[in-house]
Formats: sequence, C-alpha cells, structure tokens
Amino acid sequence: MRALILGCAGPELSRTERQFFVETEPFGFILFQRNCESPEQIRMLTEELRDCVEHHAPVLIDQEGGRVQRLKPPTWRKAPPAALFGELYRKNPVRAEQAARVNARLIAAELTACGVDVDCLPLLDVRQDGAHDVIGDRAFAGDVETVARLGRAQAEGLAAGGVAPVMKHIPGHGRAGVDSHHALPRVDAAHDTLTEVDFAPFKALASLPMAMTAHVIYEALDAENAATVSAKVVRDSIRGEIGFDGLLMTDDISMKALAEPLAVSSARALEAGCDVVLHCNGEMDEMREIAGAVPALSGDALRRADMVLTFMERIRREAQPANREELLASFAELSGTAS
Repeated sequence: MRALILGCAGPELSRTERQFFVETEPFGFILFQRNCESPEQIRMLTEELRDCVEHHAPVLIDQEGGRVQRLKPPTWRKAPPAALFGELYRKNPVRAEQAARVNARLIAAELTACGVDVDCLPLLDVRQDGAHDVIGDRAFAGDVETVARLGRAQAEGLAAGGVAPVMKHIPGHGRAGVDSHHALPRVDAAHDTLTEVDFAPFKALASLPMAMTAHVIYEALDAENAATVSAKVVRDSIRGEIGFDGLLMTDDISMKALAEPLAVSSARALEAGCDVVLHCNGEMDEMREIAGAVPALSGDALRRADMVLTFMERIRREAQPANREELLASFAELSGTAS
C-alpha cells in the first residue's frame, strides 16, 4: 500500500487509470461529484477501484450536507448544514445530539448503498467571527462544547451505519481569513487561545481513527510552514498536545494554499509526520508526479493504516440494516425540519 489517497477523472475508470492504480496501489480513493451519477454506477466504480489493489481500499467522499455534498438531489437527500444542529443545541442539547446522530446514520445508509465507506466528517473547526466563510455554516458553532458533542454524535452515527469518520481540519480551520483552496491562511492567535478553543474539539475526539490536516499557518506554532508540512505542528500539537495517534491525511495536496510543486509538498507532508497524501482532482499527470515522491506505507504510518482497516472491517460487520423511512421520520421530529 502506498501512502496515497487518489481521485479519478469520471464515472468509470479509463484503462490508463486502472493500470496506474494497479501499479501504484494507493491506500484509498476519494470520489467527487464528477464521479457520481447513480447508486448503481457508483457501486460499480467503487468495485473497479478496489479491484486495482490487494486490500479493501477505503473509498472516501465529502458528504457533509449543506454546501458540501457530492451526492445531490434529486437522487439523494439534501442534508442540512452543521450549523442547523448548532442552533438546535442552544435550545435542546440532547435533542440536537440525537438529530446529528440520526442525520449521520441516514448519510451512512446512502453511502454504503453506493460502496462508499468513509465520510470526511465530522468537521470540528470552531467558527470564529470575521473568518472567511469557507467554513461558515459547515461548522456546528463557535464554542467548543457544542462542536465536540455534536461532532461525537455525528461520528457515532456514521460508524453505526458502517462508515468510518474523518475529523477535519486538524488542528483547526475556524480562524482562517482566506479560503485555503485559493490562498494560504495565516492565523495570529496566541498558543493558549488555540489550545483552549481550536484544538479542544480534536482533543475531545482524539480517539477517532482518521483526521485531515488544515493548510493553515499558525504563527504561534510555526510562522513559516502550514500545518500540513510542519513537523513542529504535527509532532507537538497534533500528536502531542491534541494526542491524536490515528491515521493523519493531508487535505488535498493540490490546493493553492501550498505553492510548491506537488511532489515537493507531498514529500514535505510525509516528512512532517503526515501518514497519507490526499490528491483529489484525478489529473493523471499530477498523480504520476506525486506517486514518484510518495513511498509505500511503513512504520507507524503502516500501523495506523492497518488500524483503520481493522476498524472499518469491524464497523461493517456490526452495522445494522437501516430503515430509511423510520430514520427520516425520527430526524424530522428531532430537528423540526421537513425531511
């Protein structure tokens, strides 16, 4: 297994893609809207992808709800943004947690029907006034308790349906003043503030199996390097202060926040302590460039990858069939929204 999670260009694999994935054997794959036409087509694609490698490759997707939803209506349900659960939490915390859990269980049922078994949730960024709206209503709230409790409920709902969660964007993207898809955010908050607010939800959920980094510079931690490529941030903050020992993947390595050549950014991320490089756009030339800089999983990274595969096997085995109509009715009652 190579320390890579890769995308593909369309709704089915080309001969070139298939051969490349066989030769490269990435740890996992990720799907975007360009890859998704129907449940049957996606299931065939996930089977094609897994046939390229010698392990049960995780297949990831960003199915948050709200603005970030790769599976869209009318084929799939329009799930609400995280902020809805934060608003409900202010009125009734227990009900909000139940609603977040049921909503995640509904998402899991849709994903597993397509052969997708990892969702890049929960988003544990703590929303801050004045920050760029790249996070915005994707965050549950602006306080630690709400984010941590709803994030845990969401992760539990996914796992109950056989889908593994990925917490993001560690160690926290909520203060970013620019969109890291297009530029590199710099955060000037004091270390104590980061610890008390931004890091805290991740610390509360540090036992989750996977996390995705933030392409953000935290000046109090490392004024020169984004967290993804900062050994100091990964070692001292993510692994140390937060205490996360699960599989750490980069956010999309092709995002414009990282200005170096892709092979350089990929190598630097692994040197910094990330376990796996994520590349999303399916561009073959870019994937070849990255694959040349990324080795097979080994050492602690391999241990963590094996841990993830074991976790995923267990939740697949323990997942109970979902009664969609019952779940929809329960969610509508809990949330006060139409299903």
